[in-house]
Amino acid sequence: MTRQQLISEIRRKHTFLCVGLDTDMRKIPQHLLSEDDPVFAFNRAIIDATAPYCIAYKPNVAFYECGGLGGWKSLERTIEYLRTQYPSHMIIADAKRGDIGNTSAMYARCFFDELQVDALTVAPYMGSDSVSPFLGREGKWVILLALTSNPGSHDFQLTTGTDGMPLFERVMRKAQEWASEDELMYVVGATQGEMFKEIRRIAPRHFLLVPGVGAQGGSLEEVCRYGMTSECGLIVNSSRAIIYASQGTDFAQVAAEKAREVQQQMEQLL
Repeated sequence: MTRQQLISEIRRKHTFLCVGLDTDMRKIPQHLLSEDDPVFAFNRAIIDATAPYCIAYKPNVAFYECGGLGGWKSLERTIEYLRTQYPSHMIIADAKRGDIGNTSAMYARCFFDELQVDALTVAPYMGSDSVSPFLGREGKWVILLALTSNPGSHDFQLTTGTDGMPLFERVMRKAQEWASEDELMYVVGATQGEMFKEIRRIAPRHFLLVPGVGAQGGSLEEVCRYGMTSECGLIVNSSRAIIYASQGTDFAQVAAEKAREVQQQMEQLL
């Protein structure tokens, strides 16, 4: 998915919602446990119900890896279903990979060549040679961790050097030497509030993947007030607040209602 395709989808559907597929066997409705592949059955129902209201899906890879070979198979089936049934939706693998160059090259082959996702979250701590193997692939995106939504994000990300520049800003500025806004996004947590003003000073045109709206308490209005651009520039993720809104047989219908509520709010903000 190119930048222009992403912008076109946002404008066409009046939404910049990403539905996070953080699918936990312990949380899915009990009646699905008799299915051959309960995780995939849950994902497929959620996807079918919410597709009209979002432009992206983000499976968190840890929720599948913990299931061993069966979990990985559920992930593969989910991605294949999205690719074939909903090709206009961006698929973001939330894997937070990043290692020495030859290892990152293998991760890039896994996610971009084998699974064929559109985007991958990447940890930048090991520097340029750990990120560069993911770059230079047409229509593929690196989404670099910048300023995250978890409470411990301030332990390192806001620490400053002798020049007074916080670490997250140093990461963002350095990464702009490696790639343009046509293949590089940043993860910025919705809980960061007014910090989005600073983020936009550093990266005025890059798309931001924004987790933390919903269950984590981030404000969509605040994110948009400080972070939205003329091209939108935001992909806002919601996981638990949508996919686990009901534990009953109506789980997909309730998820659709929750996604539609967010979409309507986004349409107004756009």
